[in-house]
Amino acid sequence: MTEMMPAGSFSPEQITALFIDAARVDDTDMLTQFLDAGMAVDAQDSRGYTALIVAAYNGVLPATALLLERGANPDMQDAKGATALSGVAFKGHLAVAELLVSAGASLDIPSHLGRTPLMFAVMFGRQDMVRFLLSKGANPAHRDAEGLSVLDIAESHGQSHLFTSSEADFS
Repeated sequence: MTEMMPAGSFSPEQITALFIDAARVDDTDMLTQFLDAGMAVDAQDSRGYTALIVAAYNGVLPATALLLERGANPDMQDAKGATALSGVAFKGHLAVAELLVSAGASLDIPSHLGRTPLMFAVMFGRQDMVRFLLSKGANPAHRDAEGLSVLDIAESHGQSHLFTSSEADFS
């Protein structure tokens, strides 16, 4: 038989991990309890992940919506410089991307490698995400830390078909 740990015996890191795990599994009741108890909505773990970054990355729309409603900053960056929108663009969760953008997420925040959400969407062939980000004003002329443009990345990943000459000038 295991004994319950007293509430005060959790370290701040463990509490943050539990909060972020609640976002990962879409436990909005637990998230609400944490927030109502004073948990900082933008608390970060050792990798810089926030509950919003993790919920969005995992395509968890209810938790993402709750965290945004409770004031989560959609532009927080993890230890690699990725935002919630970066992860969503990589994974292709369009509904979550729409929610983040409607909540004010910046479209062109680069990671530490200079890659924007649009670049991630292109790299992983997320055609609907590419169209969405471009329609919202993502900058296709941005270059990453290696000097590569969105079109360069599209061509190197066999994704140049995602673009037509009518969409933009990618030079």
